[in-house]
Amino acid sequence: MAATASGAERKVLEEEFKWLLREEVHVVLRQLQDILKEASRRFTLPVGTVDSQIKQENFVLGSSAMDQVKGVLTLQGDALCQADVNLKMPRTNQLLHFTFREDKQWKMQQIQDARNHVNQAIYLLTNRDEKYQFQTGAEVLKLMDAVMLQLTRARNRLTTPASLTLPEIASSSLTKMFTPALPGDILVNFYINLNKLCLLVYQLHALQPNSTKNFRPAGSSVMHNPGSMLEYNNQRFEVSHVQKVECVVPWLNDALLFFTVALQLCQQLKDKISVFSSYWNFNPY
Repeated sequence: MAATASGAERKVLEEEFKWLLREEVHVVLRQLQDILKEASRRFTLPVGTVDSQIKQENFVLGSSAMDQVKGVLTLQGDALCQADVNLKMPRTNQLLHFTFREDKQWKMQQIQDARNHVNQAIYLLTNRDEKYQFQTGAEVLKLMDAVMLQLTRARNRLTTPASLTLPEIASSSLTKMFTPALPGDILVNFYINLNKLCLLVYQLHALQPNSTKNFRPAGSSVMHNPGSMLEYNNQRFEVSHVQKVECVVPWLNDALLFFTVALQLCQQLKDKISVFSSYWNFNPY
């Protein structure tokens, strides 16, 4: 195709390409800004018209009768501002109840990071307003790659929870946020997985110094299985029970959908730019 393109065809294609750079690129940039501003709003959820007030949302954990962990989590933007948790101990059936102290809240770093990446993508787009004239296709591709990188990072923060070791969970300030204080043989962790807010509760069993078990500390993981071992404060433990409960956060689902649509728009624009290169036997950018 590149070899057979006539001079007239080349002229037409050059005009079409100039129109794409001058007009259509800005149409796509406006669409992307609109989509990402909607995504960004999902992370703040203002109450009424006062943007500084972020709505508190309550989410119920453990709706099944079989769940050993039940409770209510209160999410305010990227902060878990209250947790009211009831735990039924597996072996003794003892009921434990603990809540966040009134002066404490837990930052959901995944949500905060995802929002920051979205806002960075918006910043990149608004830096190229409608008065800006793109001179080359390469310039558009560079911008699309930068925006897609931020959106991919935002999505990955929500879809890929951090892997932690058990000592990292045990030493986290999260364990000191509850009243009454968590028993020494209980560990907890909160994280986001896709559109779900998850709570993990680990019950530990202390290993005696004369234990014949081969002690092998567990590595990093999102969720540790029973039998995993750790050493903390010169004491060795084994995970005896793991309880996981989760609740759907609808606006996280919206945000993930917006990310997908925006990434598709970016890729479609990149493809249109690239199509023109197939008509030349040299890089037209």
